[in-house]
Amino acid sequence: MSTITIRGLTKRFEQHVVLQDLSLTIADGSFFTLLGPSGCGKTTLLRCIAGFNDPDGGSILFDDDDITRVPAHRRNIGMVFQDYALFPDKTVQDNVAYGLIARKVAADEVVARAHEALDQVGLRQYADRFPAQLSGGQRQRVALARALVIKPRVLLMDEPLSNLDAKLRLTMRDVIRDLQRQAHITTVFVTHDQEEALALSDQVAVMQSGRIAQMGDPESLYARPQTAYVADFVGSANLLPVDYLAAGSVAVAGQTLSVDTGDAESGRDNQLVLRSEALTLLPRNETGGANRLGVTLLGRQYLGAKTLCRVALDGGQVLQVDAPGIQRYAPGDALWLHVPPSSRVICR
Repeated sequence: MSTITIRGLTKRFEQHVVLQDLSLTIADGSFFTLLGPSGCGKTTLLRCIAGFNDPDGGSILFDDDDITRVPAHRRNIGMVFQDYALFPDKTVQDNVAYGLIARKVAADEVVARAHEALDQVGLRQYADRFPAQLSGGQRQRVALARALVIKPRVLLMDEPLSNLDAKLRLTMRDVIRDLQRQAHITTVFVTHDQEEALALSDQVAVMQSGRIAQMGDPESLYARPQTAYVADFVGSANLLPVDYLAAGSVAVAGQTLSVDTGDAESGRDNQLVLRSEALTLLPRNETGGANRLGVTLLGRQYLGAKTLCRVALDGGQVLQVDAPGIQRYAPGDALWLHVPPSSRVICR
């Protein structure tokens, strides 16, 4: 277990700067996620922590130990890859035991610890099978057991769930989080999936072009995004240009709304963040009520627990609304869109 401290990290590939003077601290024992789209630098940062990429500037510390130039095999890390990276010619038990054997652990201890690790991931009965005889979810459990059995200082995970189907991903989320909590091991998890990041993490860093756009716990990132980029990437958000009137008040399409204006100012490019699941559709013939905008239903998709509705403001902008259950409104219906007062304005 270790606190990870990154100071002024820079990484270039030829003339392309991938990481730009990046600094952060990852608390001992925490589950920390690097979230962002392809090309934002999250995997490069993970590989620098692992020792697979040498940074061009800055430093990386595990507690007080500067490991910036320490070879990967001497950093005492556990690594779980997207493609599992299991040895096809070794049994499940031998795959899990590989790191212990490389560290010259006594043979009887190797067997005991490998069995314990397989028990933790529920695969002891598959110890004598080969990776090709396992499902994708089982192979990922083997990879996780192999990473944890060596009792590493830090666990690193690079998009470990992306090759699994939707149901298995949910199951493996629980497995990963439960094992991480039991081991109380500092974990850095890379993903482009915002739902994974919100569900698993103690802290999330949203990355953009080699920098951290915003960092915080899942609840604060979702409820209080600081930029349009973060608002759009973390959760499903509609971004609506607004005119700032006063503290707590903005104008949209000729209507005044009472919302959280945050740091908005008159004359700035202010945008209202509207979470699609927080919006409510009401019949236009219903009178009374504040914080309403006139909209027209363009289309809908029924998904069981919710219906995705596309609506157009009277001013023309199209928004998405996640309405619960079955919606009886038909395309072309004129409706009211209720905006929660907790909706937040950000400066683009």
